[in-house]
Amino acid sequence: MEIKDTYNTIAFPSEEVLFKEKNSKFFGYAFPIESEEELKPILDVLRKQHPNAGHFCYAYQIGTDTLSYRANDDGEPSNSAGMPIYGQIQSFSLTNTLIVVVRIFGGVKLGVGGLISAYKTTAQLTLESCEIIEKTIDVHYLITFDYKNMNKVMRVIKEKKLEIVAQEMELNEENGLAIGKIEIKTRKKNAEMIFDIFNSLFEIDIKIKE
Repeated sequence: MEIKDTYNTIAFPSEEVLFKEKNSKFFGYAFPIESEEELKPILDVLRKQHPNAGHFCYAYQIGTDTLSYRANDDGEPSNSAGMPIYGQIQSFSLTNTLIVVVRIFGGVKLGVGGLISAYKTTAQLTLESCEIIEKTIDVHYLITFDYKNMNKVMRVIKEKKLEIVAQEMELNEENGLAIGKIEIKTRKKNAEMIFDIFNSLFEIDIKIKE
């Protein structure tokens, strides 16, 4: 079975997109995010930008193996804003993506159907303005070894074109020998093979970096 180890997300925050419906203005914004903690600072900035807006509705999806999502109507009728926005994240097959639609009321009520359509359209236009990219799901390993085995480790890293995330040297206080620590990352579908290669090397320790 082929392991799926890629996902689609947006490359950069979007430009502001404006959609108008019966004098109401809907401003759409999309952001690449990786955790829920990123949400509040983004909303704070948008609230400062739009002090007269009545609703800051949003939806996001986060995660690769297990997905989590949230849709927020921010005072609009239930399911008239957050879910239509979330539906667009799904229809573009994205994750690690947040869309916020800011509404400034124009004096004419749109009704639930009109709201659903306006929030959906704004989210769609916002995503259409984004650059969508494919990213790999990576596994990070920590490799620890005596300095004398450095060449062995580096040979595998070069052969398998592994990316080094961080490396450090420290002294083993017991024998005064240098110990190397290298953090590497590899695509999920190659992870087991890479683990087995390092694991089979003498005097080299590999473990998943949490």
